[in-house]
Amino acid sequence: MGISSLGVGSSILTQDVLDQLRKADEAKFVTPVELELANEGDKEDALKLIDASMTNLIDSIDAMKSQALFDERATTITGTSVAVTAAAGSDIQDFTLNVTKLATKQIEQSGSFAASTDSVAAVDGQINLNIDGQNFTIDYLAGTTLSGLKDLINGVAGNKVDATVVQIGATDFRLFISSADTGTTQNITITDNIGTLDARLTTGLTAIQTGIDAEFTFNGQAITRTSNNITDLVTGLDITLKEVGSSSVSVAQNRDNIIAKIDSFVEKYNSAITELNKMTKASTDSDERGIFSSESTIKNMKRALQDMMASVGGGVGNIADYGFDIDKDGVMSINKTIFNTKMDENPVNVEAFFAGGTFTNADLTTTVVTGAFNEIALIVERYTAYDATLDQFKDSITEKISALEDRKLNAVERLDARYEILKKQFAAYDLMISKFNSASSMFTEMANAQAASQN
Repeated sequence: MGISSLGVGSSILTQDVLDQLRKADEAKFVTPVELELANEGDKEDALKLIDASMTNLIDSIDAMKSQALFDERATTITGTSVAVTAAAGSDIQDFTLNVTKLATKQIEQSGSFAASTDSVAAVDGQINLNIDGQNFTIDYLAGTTLSGLKDLINGVAGNKVDATVVQIGATDFRLFISSADTGTTQNITITDNIGTLDARLTTGLTAIQTGIDAEFTFNGQAITRTSNNITDLVTGLDITLKEVGSSSVSVAQNRDNIIAKIDSFVEKYNSAITELNKMTKASTDSDERGIFSSESTIKNMKRALQDMMASVGGGVGNIADYGFDIDKDGVMSINKTIFNTKMDENPVNVEAFFAGGTFTNADLTTTVVTGAFNEIALIVERYTAYDATLDQFKDSITEKISALEDRKLNAVERLDARYEILKKQFAAYDLMISKFNSASSMFTEMANAQAASQN
């Protein structure tokens, strides 16, 4: 009788009995480990959410502590004659621009040809194209067409001129050459060095638009430039003249962007606190209790976030002075009216308080401060920086999961070995019982036979 037929002999020591014993042992030795593993796995998943929210928070803090945020500039323009962009750190100022003339390109046209394929030269030759004092030597071949000459000009002098063939009428084709730049220096001439190019392309060139300089006033001061795009008038300003007319320009801090970064910080702070509140919630109800309700590491981090807003300021005030508030539920908000008032009063002080610098006190003395958001960053980075508290906590969970997996594997292996032996024992006992049953049946049959013979 083999192990595969366990219980056949006795109908007592069956595989079902072994399975029930194994199930009881697993409930005692394996299931508790599996429950611990599941709990640590849930902690690992929960920590990923916290880690993500804290990463978002520190990113928003980094944006707020950057002095570059306060160096950004925005321009407000009344009028349509100009467009102005201001580089970071450029002077805050107001000015007027009155455009009286826009700079124009020099445009020349040739005489008329019957077709763009008309030959412009009978023999090989060479021309000199001069623009803005720069000479370009262009070789051509006998039979070069009007269209071919256009391509030669663009190929050699394309960075200074733009040549194109325009069909004016059915048999009226002309070569147009326009300067790439504007201004009075953009005169265009073509001289035939050999003397075989069609005269309609040399002496026959006529100006249909003359290059002129831009003329405008800056706060009433007359200015002339060769281009409508001006970058050398005021440091950091890129000015484009668009049309004749007057415009007023105001260059100021990009307050909208500053407020957008504040809104982002408030949002990320509230998101982190909400996540931490949920995961550290104490309750007798297991469905409501937070997974980290008994973890001091996560609870301490939440407490640090809640307390830091009252502790930063560098001795020159409190962040609440700038419109920040945290209600009884721990939700942060920003009063933009208060913030804007502070910005209107002294934007340099706001920058110093937030990002660090020299803060001017009410008595006109000065204090060098680190900056509230630099202080906040130091507090948060104790948890979020590489190999800081959150990384160490994450490692501890990983190590515990690994240890639990080893415990489970060892427990399963021990049970496997135990029940392999027990299965063999059951098989041996089953065989013995089967033999006893067979002997008992034989004696019973003999007794029955003897009794029958006596009757």
